[in-house]
Amino acid sequence: MTPRRWDFISANAGAFGVQRLCRVLGVSRSGYYHWHAGAPTRAARQEDEDALVEEIREIHAEHKETYGALRVHAELRGFGHTVNRKRVARLMRKHRIVGRHLRRRKLTTIPDPVAPPIPDLVQHDFTATDLDERWCGDITYIQVGAAWLYLACVVSRGVV
Repeated sequence: MTPRRWDFISANAGAFGVQRLCRVLGVSRSGYYHWHAGAPTRAARQEDEDALVEEIREIHAEHKETYGALRVHAELRGFGHTVNRKRVARLMRKHRIVGRHLRRRKLTTIPDPVAPPIPDLVQHDFTATDLDERWCGDITYIQVGAAWLYLACVVSRGVV
């Protein structure tokens, strides 16, 4: 049963009567009265949820928007709130409050521990008095689909 039907019956009961509206909408009167009796409880729960969402937003902002539901729940418990972790997760989803995920760096190069170090031929002196005197370059891997491609760059006052 959608709450909109109950709201419609509640709004128009004075003009048409609860019994007639329930019959026309195909709902039971007992169901309507059960919903009507729970209205104060729902309003109180909504106020509690609004206050909890504000506190969740504060914790989330205080920690640079990195905390997810688990950490926010732990902070709330630390402040003395008795709240279920799933409720915190549901409220965060509902209000689109998302923590940041750490991404693992993909290890593309495994260095050889016994290889001798590569000599620094330039010795960090990158000043050149003439053209084509100092060249710097690098190589990297780029994953394209299932294959790996190699990208080599040569720098001479800009990428060539």
